[in-house]
Amino acid sequence: MKILEKNIYSMPAPELAPFLLGKYLCRKNDGGEIFRLRITETEAYFGEEDTACHASHGRTPRTETLYLPGGYAYVYLCYGIHSLLNVVSGNEGHPEAVLIRGVEGFTGPGRLTKALHITREQNARLLTPENGLWIEDDDSPALKYTASPRVGIDYAAEEDRTRPWRFKII
Repeated sequence: MKILEKNIYSMPAPELAPFLLGKYLCRKNDGGEIFRLRITETEAYFGEEDTACHASHGRTPRTETLYLPGGYAYVYLCYGIHSLLNVVSGNEGHPEAVLIRGVEGFTGPGRLTKALHITREQNARLLTPENGLWIEDDDSPALKYTASPRVGIDYAAEEDRTRPWRFKII
């Protein structure tokens, strides 16, 4: 296994999202135990121009992390219950990220963060082993996947609701 290099995260979110499929989301718990779970589903969110992106209304305290350069965790609270994990992507100043929707054994972004004890405490931290959350690659061949519209974004403009930016291993 090798840790993804920081420059990988400079890819635009719609390219990084399918690239992350099959990679391993790694989490080191407080006891030092490391969990590695293969990423099975992702979604891309791309800038202020994407009405489904949290930054579509500009920079706010909540979205500040999205404006960092790729390679940071953006963790936010959804419905006041679930912490959801996104991987910030692209260049500094352009808000974009990839939502990790599923990993082996856990479908749904809230279930996976609960299982791996990922909270808003990880928000705005670089994805590194030193920070207890990172992504690894085992150099396995590219996996087949489907691309479909994102879910749970009824508030977004029609063109953004229908973009095929949800990726899932088949």
